[in-house]
Amino acid sequence: MDSANDMKAHSKTYGSFIGMLKWSVPLIAIITLLVVILISD
Repeated sequence: MDSANDMKAHSKTYGSFIGMLKWSVPLIAIITLLVVILISD
C-alpha cells in the first residue's frame, strides 16, 4: 500500500473540508436565526 501518497490526498481533502466548514457553520447559524425571527413575529 502507498500510505504516504494517500496521506497527501487525505490532508488536502481534510483541509478543504475544514475550510468549507469554517464558512458554512456561521452561515447556517445566521439563516436559522433569521428563520426563527421571522416565525416568531
